[in-house]
Amino acid sequence: MTSQRGGPNVVGRATALLRAVGAAEPTGASTTELAKATGLARPTAHRLLTSLTEEGFLDREAATGRWALGPEMYLLGSAAAGRYDITEQARSVVHALARESGESAFLSTRRGDETVCLLREDGSFPLRSHVLYEGIRLPLGVASAGLVILAHLPDREIEEYLGRADLQPEWGPQHHPDGVRERIADTREAGYAINPALLVEGSWGIGAAVFDRSGKPAWALSLTGVETRFRPERRRELGTLLLHHAHVLTGRLERRW
Repeated sequence: MTSQRGGPNVVGRATALLRAVGAAEPTGASTTELAKATGLARPTAHRLLTSLTEEGFLDREAATGRWALGPEMYLLGSAAAGRYDITEQARSVVHALARESGESAFLSTRRGDETVCLLREDGSFPLRSHVLYEGIRLPLGVASAGLVILAHLPDREIEEYLGRADLQPEWGPQHHPDGVRERIADTREAGYAINPALLVEGSWGIGAAVFDRSGKPAWALSLTGVETRFRPERRRELGTLLLHHAHVLTGRLERRW
């Protein structure tokens, strides 16, 4: 009985380590770094990392002792790509956004209580924001992609999420539930989300939701750039551009399935 009760615990710890290793790609991470990132004791983290390596889910660099994703992750990811990977359908949309706006354009996907950035393409404007990059994970309600996805969820799901998420310690007092609720209301009114430099001073973002076949917000397109490029008039222009391309991508994905 003890092993049955402990099973889900072990699975949760192992998957937390896999996510932490994935977030550390391409450089990998040490045992100490991964233990700290997951809140595990170092011996526990090392034991699980070793087991995952034996099963092929991780590799360990002999010279540095750093852990990286292994071949089994690649094989499983390739098998799942046909169901979940939309990057081929989205790539031209992200490219068009970057070309037409001059800003950095992104595609992010929802994974539970987080968003994961899948694609990035820089526009022609020489000053760029480097807040987002491919592979970064951020909680819902943080950055424009996570905010616009959260805003399109039912109120009950939003309140459940805000009840369990504690965003303030890492992301600042602006991410108090009341502040997030206020930005959700603004997002619903405009149709797109705005991040007014809440993550990095001077770096703004705008996001629009992309929906799956059931009408759920499963992805988001976003633009980021320096504050001087996001004045009120241009925010409306960029928001309209994002909504157009989000509608195009939603339609493209509907035809896929």
